[in-house]
Amino acid sequence: MELGLAQLIAVYAIPAILAITLHEAAHALVASYLGDSTARSLGRVTANPVRHVDPIGTLLVPLLILLVSKGGMIFGWAKPVPVIASNLRTPVRDMGLVAAAGPGANLLMAVAWALLLKLAIASGFGEEFVVRMAYAGIVVNLVLAVLNLMPVPPLDGGRILTSLLPERLAAPYARLEPYGLFILLALLATGVLGGIIGPLVGAGLDGLLTLFVLN
Repeated sequence: MELGLAQLIAVYAIPAILAITLHEAAHALVASYLGDSTARSLGRVTANPVRHVDPIGTLLVPLLILLVSKGGMIFGWAKPVPVIASNLRTPVRDMGLVAAAGPGANLLMAVAWALLLKLAIASGFGEEFVVRMAYAGIVVNLVLAVLNLMPVPPLDGGRILTSLLPERLAAPYARLEPYGLFILLALLATGVLGGIIGPLVGAGLDGLLTLFVLN
């Protein structure tokens, strides 16, 4: 059954806000653990979405994409977590770990939503709404994890790759960051981005459903 506008928003609202904001909270937590307390001092090591919400990136953009795609796609962002690399104990390595924390949090949330989906189906608790919301939570988090792991600066994947490259390659690669948005838009316009993300999200979805829901 196709969802109406209000139902679509209701199903995706909680998963999307949690996926976007806890992604940033994970960056802040790991940065604090590794020696940079900048984000902690700004109150960003918290699960409170209010601390992370960007009115455009967390609310308006995801809503518009959700409506245009009729629930087929969602993307957004929260306020970036400030990290001062020089404060980290091992700056090059630790910046990679801080970057990896965001997609890692999304993957953990995808597993948590899969477990909720299994519980909802098994118990009948919440009926159709909870089942749909849990399924949406899996998809949203997988999309954000896969997208952010793309090796394009300033996405997390780009920063992870920068931390792994030898210095002679890392510096010029990092200088691509100002052009990252244009690279992503070009990949999106040519269908390359969807061609990469779609199969990976589909494989992740099949894997989570098989491991945690269908057993």
